[in-house]
Amino acid sequence: MAFRIIDISLPLDKTTVVYPGNPAIRITPRRGKTSDMSAITLGSHTGTHIDAPRHVFKKGRGVGELALDRCVGPCRVLDLTGVRTAVTTNDLRSHRIRSGERILVKTRNSKRGFKKWYDDYIWLAPDAAVFLARKKIALFGIDSWSVKQRGSPDNRPHTALLARGIPILEGLNLKAVRPGRYFLAALPLRFSRLDGAPARAVLFG
Repeated sequence: MAFRIIDISLPLDKTTVVYPGNPAIRITPRRGKTSDMSAITLGSHTGTHIDAPRHVFKKGRGVGELALDRCVGPCRVLDLTGVRTAVTTNDLRSHRIRSGERILVKTRNSKRGFKKWYDDYIWLAPDAAVFLARKKIALFGIDSWSVKQRGSPDNRPHTALLARGIPILEGLNLKAVRPGRYFLAALPLRFSRLDGAPARAVLFG
């Protein structure tokens, strides 16, 4: 059966934009006599990455302890490109989200691109995070550097989801993706008890 693979992860190199205050990517090539290798320095929440419960809960599960079936399986991409500030509960209600779904939201973040930092990126409103948590979805993904508004004291966009063990997939590039149903594969690097890790995210459809 033929299918199309759509890479929705951000490229990682020294020009990759990171969340303010996070470590910049550093890649140092090392030449050997018979082979080459590189030393890589980057933050755990760089580029396309998955947040684990330990990101906000000291005793939460690390990214290497997440159930992999949450990160791989059928998903839906929702068109929320009309949202101007934050994705709210009202924006989500009409999509009839059900328990166990993997939900990815496409906003104007993807259209604008990720080559420079924007303070006014679209984020997930706290009430919407609580709504999704109560729906018991399997995973939530968004095309922004963070699910939370920068500088906001309200951390529910993280805590509401991660408290229920729902992984958060951030830093998606959904510009070339039409809304609809796909098969998602977004596996984080296996750092056992780390708060998060980069992931190569692709859609099959």
